[in-house]
Amino acid sequence: MRGRWLLAASVVAAILVTAGTTAVLLRVEPKQPAAEAIKTGGLAGGAVVALYALWLNDRRRRTEEARHELESDKVADERFARAVEMLGNEADQVRVGAMHALAGLARAAPRYKQTVLDVLCAYLRRPFAHPAFVVRPEDPDQAFHRAGGDVELPTPEEDRERTVRLTAQRLITDLLPWGQDTDPTLYHLDLTGANVEYLRLEGRRVGRLTARRTRFHGITAFREVRFAKPALFSGGTFLGRVDFQRAHFLGGLSLQDTAFAGEVDVREAEVDLFVHLPPTPPTVVGSLTVRPGARVKEDPAGWPLTGLAEARLVGRDD
Repeated sequence: MRGRWLLAASVVAAILVTAGTTAVLLRVEPKQPAAEAIKTGGLAGGAVVALYALWLNDRRRRTEEARHELESDKVADERFARAVEMLGNEADQVRVGAMHALAGLARAAPRYKQTVLDVLCAYLRRPFAHPAFVVRPEDPDQAFHRAGGDVELPTPEEDRERTVRLTAQRLITDLLPWGQDTDPTLYHLDLTGANVEYLRLEGRRVGRLTARRTRFHGITAFREVRFAKPALFSGGTFLGRVDFQRAHFLGGLSLQDTAFAGEVDVREAEVDLFVHLPPTPPTVVGSLTVRPGARVKEDPAGWPLTGLAEARLVGRDD
């Protein structure tokens, strides 16, 4: 109905413009031929109709774009639902394919990226144990399985599930921005209570990392990671070496009640806002820099810290 009224209004406006333009021309230049005045008036009226046609085409284009966007969103939602459903499939290759489908969706539709990261983290939080997680004193950094002794051999199902979980870890790393990636979004990771191995986030930019009671098997590589929000490892266990070189904990760092089986490399690492350290330090390589004004919870005696004089030492309950 609105379109019909606009069409009628444009026709009336074109007629009025034509008549008005013709009358003005005949009045201003009475000597010119009437046919020329009428022709010029017709062109002016035609311009009104042309403007209406342009507006109508633009409206149709915007409507078509909106419809196409709605269809794309619907297709993306269906892809997401199918991929999540396939994560429960018994076949490991199907679960791996579902994870790659989710990662592809996150790259094609960035609004899904945090949701996909949440799903992958949720998969890693599922209970899982593997004979390779048994720490051998002679090789604590490694998480692969060696037969012999009283260590059981892994079942084929355990090995396949381990491969799926390693795929989830790799895709999480790939989806996080790093280097020249200009994505300003802060993406959060929740690995609470998970079993992860050889977790590598080198150079990535992360929002909040929640890894309470998480068990890190093998070497954990957080070199040059930039945490914009708190990085929480409270109650976690690092069963291999930890690389925090040049990591920036802009939102604070909690290692409360965290256990370490290997050395921790903190060379050129910096922490802001707050840091909570366990009373018994591991073997630490380098010195952790505490930014001025940051809160240091409990007595950090034994931890090599730089800038402690400008920090604020507070109690457990502060």
